[in-house]
Amino acid sequence: MLVFADDGCVQALMAYAAAALSERTKARKIALTAADCTTPPAVLPCPAMPKPRKSAAIRDAKIHPAIAEARRVLEVESAAILGIIDHLDNTFVDVVELINSSAGRVVTMGLGKSGIICKKVSATLASTGTPSFFLHPAEAIHGDLGMIVRGDIVLAISNSGETEELLRLLPSIKRIGAEIVAITGNPNSSLAKGADFHLSAAISKEACPLGLAPTASTTATLALGDALAMALLMRKGFKEEDFAFLHPGGKLGKRFLRVCDLMHSGAQIPVVPLTTPMHDVIYEMSAKGFGITAVVDDQNILAGAISDGDLRRLLQVDAEILQKTAADCMKPNPVTIDGNELASAALERMEQRKITSIFIADASGRVEGIIHLHDLWGLELF
Repeated sequence: MLVFADDGCVQALMAYAAAALSERTKARKIALTAADCTTPPAVLPCPAMPKPRKSAAIRDAKIHPAIAEARRVLEVESAAILGIIDHLDNTFVDVVELINSSAGRVVTMGLGKSGIICKKVSATLASTGTPSFFLHPAEAIHGDLGMIVRGDIVLAISNSGETEELLRLLPSIKRIGAEIVAITGNPNSSLAKGADFHLSAAISKEACPLGLAPTASTTATLALGDALAMALLMRKGFKEEDFAFLHPGGKLGKRFLRVCDLMHSGAQIPVVPLTTPMHDVIYEMSAKGFGITAVVDDQNILAGAISDGDLRRLLQVDAEILQKTAADCMKPNPVTIDGNELASAALERMEQRKITSIFIADASGRVEGIIHLHDLWGLELF
């Protein structure tokens, strides 16, 4: 407990307390003012949000310049191809007849982009029955001209018709005795005039916006080359089997494989005479591994067949089956196919009859071979 000696001390203490209260009140007012809701809070910076991607509808509302340019190029090149139709005349027919009647090869020649087109035209001709190859003009000038012989037909391609290397070769090619067919974009060019035949691939403009890069001209020339190859294909009577013969590999070749190319023949064929005891029939079926055997007469003519399914069914009703012969147990008139039919036809027939093997027989009925479903699995015919 505090004791003050006189009133002066009391008055001093009271003054000190009043001053302290005044400071506390001021501090409270400042705090309340800072917390007042009418005072706007400080705004903190927010991170930038990513820009939303445009929807397909917004993007399509305005065509992208790349799409617009692509459309323009395709329109120009389409028009170039259609324009070639108007250039076709009897000269095209003469060239088709010339190549069709020739015993020689079609030798394509060109430089730069035209050379690339030449390679494609040669490949198309060769794959559709017209022997052809590409010869580089620069190589021909330096010795490879010997690849051309009398009776060949040189297909020289140049958009300008003024390719120097081709023009230098014209006299030599003619001395060899080969015919020259030119494809150019300028009927009045030196190459067009120097050739025996000229096919026009003239266009109104290139698709290149600069008018420099070969675009519409090469497209039109390639289309004309394809037209020539297809016209020759029709003129030669080129058929699917001819195409298959020239395409033995790949999926395309497999489509045209024939039964005779896949069948098992000779000693691999499960076959027994009519008089064969069933014990030996079962041995033949097991030894050859096809689950079936052909039954033939004395002339090797197919009389019937016995499958492992037939055996199971016979055993269920006849306990004396081993005492019988193939003639007693065979099923007559089995399913057969000609060896010249496509492998796909054999597969279709097996699926229709729900069998796994089929015999190949000639017109007289003689057995030539057998083909199993497993032989067709690797051909991607399913």
